[in-house]
Amino acid sequence: MWQSIGSSLLAGIVFGNGVPHFIKGITKENYPCMLGNSPTPNLIAGWLSFILFSFLVQWIDTDRFRTASLIAGSVGLLAIGLFHSSIGAFGRKR
Repeated sequence: MWQSIGSSLLAGIVFGNGVPHFIKGITKENYPCMLGNSPTPNLIAGWLSFILFSFLVQWIDTDRFRTASLIAGSVGLLAIGLFHSSIGAFGRKR
């Protein structure tokens, strides 16, 4: 059960982190990224995050622990969303 919860939490974080990178990539805006700050590396980073999310979801035993996996994934998504909306990739705004 703990493996499913931890993996679901990670899947939520990975998906939530991939969204801003993918969106900044397709809107041709710069955004901090390990692969580079320009749109193309961000698009690739977002796409890779979605691929990793898909693999994690396939690997997690969601049939046995459906509710726990859903809650953990939602908490992971909320956590990365709060990170991006507060400190985020740009640091604190002054």
